[in-house]
Formats: sequence, C-alpha cells, structure tokens
Amino acid sequence: MSLIITSPLRGWATTLDSVPDPVFAQRMMGDGVAIQPLSDTVVAPFDGEVVTLHDAGHAISLRSAEGAEVLIHIGLDTVMLKGEGFTPLVAIGDKVSRGDPLIRFDIDAVALAATSLITPVIVTNAEAFSISRRTVDCAIGACEALMTLVPVQAEARRRSDDGTVVEQAVTLSLPHGIHARPAARIGETARRFEADVHLLNGDKRGDARSTVALLALGTGFGDDVVVQARGEDAEAALAAIVALLATDMGEGTATPIAAPVAASVAQALRAGQIGGVIASPGLAMGPAARLRQAEIAVAREGTGAVQERAALLAARDDVRDRIAARADSADGSVAAVMHAHLALIDDPELLAGAEKRIAEGRSAGFAWRGAIHDQVDAIRATGNAHLIERIDDLIDIERQLLSTLTGTPTDAEAVPAGAIVVADDLLPSQLVALAAARPSGICLARGGPTSHVAILCAGMGLPALVAMGDALDAVADGTPLLLDAELGHVTANPSAADADAFTARLAKRETRREAAQSAAKDACQTSDGTRIEIFANIGTVEDAVLAAAQGAEGSGLVRSEFLFLDRDTAPSEDEQYAAYQGIADALAGKPVIIRLLDIGGDKPAAYIPIAHEENPALGQRGIRVALARPDLLQTQLRAILRTRPVGQCKIMIPMVAGIDELRHVRALVERLRGEMGIATPVEVGVMVETPAAAMTADLLAAEADFLSIGTNDLTQYVLAMDRGNPVVAAGVDAMHPAVLRMIGEACRLATARGRWVGVCGGLASDPAALPILVGLGATELSAVPGFVAEAKQIVRGLTLIEARAHAELALQCKSAAEVRALARAFEETRR
Repeated sequence: MSLIITSPLRGWATTLDSVPDPVFAQRMMGDGVAIQPLSDTVVAPFDGEVVTLHDAGHAISLRSAEGAEVLIHIGLDTVMLKGEGFTPLVAIGDKVSRGDPLIRFDIDAVALAATSLITPVIVTNAEAFSISRRTVDCAIGACEALMTLVPVQAEARRRSDDGTVVEQAVTLSLPHGIHARPAARIGETARRFEADVHLLNGDKRGDARSTVALLALGTGFGDDVVVQARGEDAEAALAAIVALLATDMGEGTATPIAAPVAASVAQALRAGQIGGVIASPGLAMGPAARLRQAEIAVAREGTGAVQERAALLAARDDVRDRIAARADSADGSVAAVMHAHLALIDDPELLAGAEKRIAEGRSAGFAWRGAIHDQVDAIRATGNAHLIERIDDLIDIERQLLSTLTGTPTDAEAVPAGAIVVADDLLPSQLVALAAARPSGICLARGGPTSHVAILCAGMGLPALVAMGDALDAVADGTPLLLDAELGHVTANPSAADADAFTARLAKRETRREAAQSAAKDACQTSDGTRIEIFANIGTVEDAVLAAAQGAEGSGLVRSEFLFLDRDTAPSEDEQYAAYQGIADALAGKPVIIRLLDIGGDKPAAYIPIAHEENPALGQRGIRVALARPDLLQTQLRAILRTRPVGQCKIMIPMVAGIDELRHVRALVERLRGEMGIATPVEVGVMVETPAAAMTADLLAAEADFLSIGTNDLTQYVLAMDRGNPVVAAGVDAMHPAVLRMIGEACRLATARGRWVGVCGGLASDPAALPILVGLGATELSAVPGFVAEAKQIVRGLTLIEARAHAELALQCKSAAEVRALARAFEETRR
C-alpha cells in the first residue's frame, strides 16, 4: 500500500540535486525532495511518531505506522546555530497527526546565519520504501502532496556463520555529535560491508545504516560510543567505522557560528570585542542604549466592514501625513527613503489585499498585517538578497499603521544623546526618529550593509555596524562601548587604557576633520603638484548643495535612478530636466556626470517589466535595460541635453561590457543633438563595473571621453560574491588584490589612450584606499559628500612617487586583510 508524504512547509519544491551540499545532493542519506521555505513552521507530513529531535532543534525525523522514516532538515549547517532561532513544539516519542506543528523557526535570523534555508525532506530507510511520485519545480503549500512512497522487498544480507560480535569504544570528535551529515557518512561507510554494524550510546542502540537510528542516539562532543559489528567482514567494518568516528569529519571545532565580520577588518578579536559588518564608517564612544520592539497585538475579527475600512483609511492618511512631513523637512538619503515609504503606503495592492480581508470579516489591523505579509512572502520567494533587505521597509509601514490604529507607542525616541543604540534591528522610520536624539552610533545584531538603515546611517554620518549576531545580546543597557566602524568591532566595558587610546583616536580624527574643512574649497593636488579632482556622488539637489558646501569640484556620479524608483510611471522629460538643472545650478558650473538609468537586479521598477531571472546580477541591468527601452533612454538623454550651460552635464553609461553599447548611445546622443540644434559637444563616458570593461579599457578609451570605475559592482563580479547578500558580505572587499589589479590595469590601458580615469564607487570614500587609488593612476575620485573635504586633505599629504610605491606593494599582497594592514601602516607613518 502506498503512503502519501505531504509537504511540511509552504514554499518552493525542488529536487535534491539543487541542494548545495553533497550529502543531500548525492543522496548519501536517502532520496527525497527539497523545499525553499516561505513559512516559519514545520508540520507533520503524515500520521506517525517523533523518532528523533536534534538538540539544536533544526532537524526532526518521524516514523509512520507503515515503517517509513522521514527526516526533515531545516537549512544547511544549521546545527552550528546550537538551537538559536528554533523552537521545537514536540518531543521524542510524541504521536502526531498530519499537519501538527513540529518546529517553529525564525526564518529571517536563520536565513542570515545559515549557509542556506533550503530544507531537505529525506526518506532515510530507502531499503524499505521507494518514491513512486514526487512534486518538484513548483510552489507547494503545507500539507499538499509532496511524495508517494511504496514498500520494496529488501534483499537479505549475509550473516556470519558463528554469530561472533566484535566491538570497540571510541570517543567522538564530532563537535555537534552525530547529526545529519555525519550520519550520512557513517551510513555510506557501513553499506560498503556485509556485516551488521551498530552503535551504542549508553542504553541506546542504532543501526549504522539508518540515519534516523543514528540521530536517535543523541550523541554529543566527547561521548564514548561503542561500535559493534557482526558478520564475515566484521573486523574490517569495525575498523572503518571506528576510524571515521575518531575524526571530526570536516566539522571543525565545537564553536558556534559567529556573525560575519567584514574582510576589511579581518583580525583576531580580543575579549570583550564583538565583530560586525561596517554599514557606515566612523568612531563613537558612549553608553549602550538597548532598544526592544514592542509587539503590537491586533484583534482577528472586525466590528463591521464599513467601520474597519474607515479606520484603516484614517490611519493610512495619518501615517502618510507624518511621512510626508518628514520627507519635506529632510534631504538626501533620508528624503529618498521617506519618498519610498510614501509609495508603499499608497500601494494599491496593499490596500486591495487589506480590503479583501476586511470584507471577509477581519479587523483593519489584522487585514493590514496580512496584506503586508503577502508582499513579504512574495519578495522573499524571489531569493534576491537586495530585495529581501527591503522587506524592512514593508514591516516599517506595517508597524507605523498598526501603531496608529492601536495607539501603541513605538518608543523610538527614548535614547539619551551620545548613546550607542544597540538593537536586534532597526526600521528606517525608527532611525529617522532616533536621529533627533543625536545618538553617537548604531550596533545591530541583524541587518545588511545595503539596507535602507545602512544607507541612512551613511547619509547621516552615523557610525554603524550590522550583522553582529547573537553575541550582541550580552550587551546590557548602559554598558560603556567603543564603536570602531573603521576596523569593524565594538568593545564592551573597555579598560581605562583602551578608552584613553580610543579618545586619542577620536581627537586626532576631529583635528584632521577641522583642518580638512578649513581648506575644503581649495583645489586638490598632491604635495608634489599632481592634480587630483575630488568630486561627489549625489542623488538629489539637496545632495548637490551639501557637496558644494564640502568643497566638491563637481559630481562624478549622479544616480539618476532615484528619479525612476518607487513610483508607478517613469518621470517625464520635464521632471528629469528640472532635477538635472537643479543639480547643475547647485554645483555652479562645475562638471556634473549623470549616470544613465541603472535599473535591474537590486533596483526594480514596476513599470519596466523584467522576466524572472535565475541570476539578476548577470541579467538585465544598466545599459542593457535602457537599450531595450529606447523610449526611456531617449527621454532621459533629451532631458540631460537641455541643461545649461551645454556641456556641464556629461553622460555616463552603466554596466558596459563592450564597445557596441558605447557606440549605440553615442550615435543616439549625436542624433538628438542634431534634432535639438545643439552645436556644443557633450561628453559620453563609460562606467567600468565589469571585468570585461576593465580588461578592454584601451578599446573603450579609444571612443569614450572618460572612464569611471564603479568599485561596488566591479568587486562583486571579480570576487563572484553578491555584495547585497549578508551571508557573503564579509568577503566583499574592494581592497582585495584581484580588484586592485583590475583597477590598475584599467587605469594603465585608458591612460595610454589619453583618457582620464576616475573612481566613483565606495572605495573612493575609504580613507585607507585613496593613496592606493592615486598610485594606481586614478586622477578623479568621487566620494560621498560628507567625505569630500577629508579626501582632499588625504590627497594633499601624498606625493605621486610614494603613492605609486605604496600601490605597487598593495598589488603584491595576498588578501584584502593584508592590503588593509599595509594601508594602516602607511597611514601611521604619515601622522
């Protein structure tokens, strides 16, 4: 009789081949299906008994009345979380019915810490049951049919004639005991022999061929396990299993997973230090101000559709007014985020989803929460790490409206001035409210380096570390902290000597900042007379005003996509022209380099449909999208060409991979100039963001007017690491020698053709990198507005000869950590 196994999770069903772990992909543990989860609760896939439940709460196995044994393993490498984020709802020996909750887990926290959330569902006794039908490559709901099992006749194994049993004790070196991966290795080894092999842990006994039986032993690091073998090759089987158990099977030492630490700060942390990923550079000291988000409870049932809808609309209007007021009073990145929130609060799909639930009898709060989480699930299903970071914006809108509906205060302002905010995570609106209290820094257990909170901190000049992990939980309210968002760690309860040394660093930093500010308006050149232009990266007119005040000699990057995002239709020519002209006016005749529409990947626009892509970073991005939408491209080019004086605004093409893209845009610019009666030439340059562009810089320089290196994207493409994925964010460092060599080669090739090369990526805002970039041949550096004056000061203290020598040493380093150590030593010699 067949047995139907239903899905224990809602998500996307896929084959085991797609699991990035050979133990599962090669079916060492058994056959089955994998699920990319979209829900946070594992439910029973059939009626049966809980056979094993790992101490870490990440894996559970059940046995049906028919004898089928199924393992559910939530995520990969999750055993190392040691139970953090997992809440078991059953115990070993419990009888369960199909659909009963088994484990609840924090899907966001586990996704951040684990190698992958993909969840294998494995039939571990394949000798007794085979899969006759399975559901893959489609969305699946919890309790929907996943696999159909049919019993098979197992072949009898040969036994020894005399019944002799041989045994040996061994002390486990596995840091987490026998969990799923070691169990698979043990089973694979045991199946190479005819002998029966069992493991004993106290009074528990398990067949070495059975994953479930091995998991049920409940072993841990250092346990003494007895291995017994019986059969004609028992001695050989015993020796093989004992030898395997005496190793750690590649599991490493018994240490928990730590929060990812930026490669730029790779170093041994001392006692009392917690590492994190730098979201906004700087130094800060002060007491910890711990924030904990209050839960907002809402009733499920409403009091009537008319009343609930009226309450929802009134709350929405109130929240919209508050956000609009913040947007009007803010500038730069804060205004941009607030406008994004305005677009969300007015999103017709959110309102429709909420009204549908209200019509079904739900309360306004319950309906709004449900509509928000529908969108959250849809975004998470994309698998795009950049988009997933934007989930916080939806949760922010959810909390703001629910707070208004229920009268629940957010308490975001309750922070003393000068304190360092410590929290699990922050929402953008909370940070904006907190900023008024003037905290000195931010430390977050979660979050990513490209989230809106990170962008806001950078725009505010607020030092911030994110992705610090559970170690941050130990920091109590009021604990003295030294926040080093240059080296990437925070020190709790520092010694007097550490505090004094840190205070001295702060004082030196402030002295340098004051000196830089006093000379901010002066032109920039090295101490031996080489002209290096210091420009600013901007997105709005307000940014341009700030950049001009800081002494920017122009804008090396105007992110025009800010005009296109978070809206339902593309901006008109007149709207674009007004924005570009405003920026040009604010910079008073100085060069303004406008990057053409850079949409796609992590920056989607609703009115520019892009089909689902397996890897958006390698698909329709930058100029590829613009060329596919000539109507948008021509409108943007006409708006740029209308700015006065003609030629102040230059055109830069993003994500160039070949000369044909440059030629196409150049031809279009020339045609539009003719149609518009513009006689003055307008410069057209390219962004070097792909290895292809870097290595063919001489070919591009033959036809481009200038080249500008975008180090953020170039780094992720050179290192094959998604800069928006918190799991690998620690390794995405533009100071990696491979990236620096790519930059140096691009500069060399373009300079030989008589074209100047700038750097407009994040590396141009890194004080440690500026001497290297100058030494590699960059003659224009475009930084964040707040760093312009300091960048000028750093360059003025260099000679070109020593910068070149320093860059040459950097290219010989073996890692980003070595380069940064070299840069720190170079800086120390100049103080």
